Amino acid sequence: MKICAIQMKVALKQVEQNYKSAEVWLRKAAAAGADVAVLPEMWSGGFITTDLEPRLADVDGRRAKAFLERLAGELRLNIVGGSVATKKGEDYFNTCYVADRQGHIIADYDKAHLFSFADENKRFSAGDQLVTFALDGVPCGIIICYEIRFPEWSRKQALAGTKILFVPAEWPLPRVGHWRVLNQARAIENQIFVVAVNGCGEAVKDIRNAGNSMIIDPLGEPLADAGADPEEKMIMADVELAQLEQARKNMTVFQDRRVELY
Repeated sequence: MKICAIQMKVALKQVEQNYKSAEVWLRKAAAAGADVAVLPEMWSGGFITTDLEPRLADVDGRRAKAFLERLAGELRLNIVGGSVATKKGEDYFNTCYVADRQGHIIADYDKAHLFSFADENKRFSAGDQLVTFALDGVPCGIIICYEIRFPEWSRKQALAGTKILFVPAEWPLPRVGHWRVLNQARAIENQIFVVAVNGCGEAVKDIRNAGNSMIIDPLGEPLADAGADPEEKMIMADVELAQLEQARKNMTVFQDRRVELY
């Protein structure tokens, strides 16, 4: 399975510009032969918390879903749609939608662990469901940005059968070291592939996003790495599930767990 991580420059509050940019990158991913393309967190308007304007929230995700369905079906491309701000009833959520090659939304996930350091919890409501899905028959899951700091959440994904974990993010440059180590740790401890897709460009309050998107194998080694240059680009890697099975055969972590002690 060829996976493309789209390290997109997200323009704060510029929804129309971001939709146009996302379409350009998704078309590039399809032209490059990707089976799956992944967008970053909050790609439609940027990571905005307490000053989120109602116009920036997608009511019931209608626009994002229609956009992803159209391009996924036209390009015959699986799309993990990063996340967008959605409004459901009276509440706001940080939501990821996933579309398959047939142009159908097959999964949606509301971020469960909100980033209180940046007041995300004061504007958004938290989801409460673990979400897994299959792309071309491969078991996949998703967590969003800050959630890589909660190893229990990633372990639940692995125990649910996830083999490829997608991590869309808007992770800032000052904590880029944490971003790299945490994603690699989640891959190693769960013996899964981690597709960590960060945005780039201005984040908020003169802070820039870190870039450093990575596609990481079950041994924690980057198969593709956007590196320290936090500029727009896409990276691609072929994910071979046989590597995952071999890693688990060589190091029997899941068989050696002492569940009765936890």
